[in-house]
Amino acid sequence: MPKFTLLAKAQDMSTGFKDFFDTIGLTGGGLVTKGVAAVIAVIALRMLLQLSNDPKGALRKGSTAVGTLFVAVILALYGDTLFSTVTEAKG
Repeated sequence: MPKFTLLAKAQDMSTGFKDFFDTIGLTGGGLVTKGVAAVIAVIALRMLLQLSNDPKGALRKGSTAVGTLFVAVILALYGDTLFSTVTEAKG
């Protein structure tokens, strides 16, 4: 008789999205931050692909695109920490 290997333990998802976000380690705010970072990264990559033939203009647009991509990466990595004071404000 074959022996079955347990790949993942059972998760109780009865409360909906909150349980799902807890299992992947994100809060709602963290998910929004990652989404914003992904959109900014797509915009930066599009900027990189639309460089012109003028060397000076291409250098200017390329450096702006690389800077925008850097902002997207920093936001993806540290966005939860950066915006934690905003989402956990006490009034």
